[in-house]
Amino acid sequence: MAAVVAPAALTRVERRASLRQRRRAAELWIALTALTAAMLALPFAPNSWNGPEVASVLAVSATAMLAGQRWAIALVVIAELMLVPTVVPRAFSGGPLQLGVVHLATVGMLVPGLLAMRRAAAALVLLTGWRRTQRTCRRFLVVLISALTVVGFLPFL
Repeated sequence: MAAVVAPAALTRVERRASLRQRRRAAELWIALTALTAAMLALPFAPNSWNGPEVASVLAVSATAMLAGQRWAIALVVIAELMLVPTVVPRAFSGGPLQLGVVHLATVGMLVPGLLAMRRAAAALVLLTGWRRTQRTCRRFLVVLISALTVVGFLPFL
């Protein structure tokens, strides 16, 4: 009987280790792309949305995420949400020959962090002190997605 139970427990341990390794690789990718987006967006001239200030917050939170702080994903996603109104209009303004390569690269570097919004909602629930349930995480995710929608349409208003 013990021989049957031991391999199942071993596979569960291996499975958890594999999932932990994949999650760490995904967090590393999100942190590196966020740091790259922040470095690309820092030299932008300040406008009414304060892009360089938000880019510096993104750089600090991406550095915290690189240091292994899993809660920092919430700050990375919020900073990327606030950076969208600065970067997107500049990336797509002007004629077809005037598209800024740096602005387009910055938009591309924001995508992995924005796609991690579900994980950021779960981390945000823990940061705010709410009880972490599926319903609470879903509500925070709805708030983040609605904020992305509002911020996405803000430059066009």
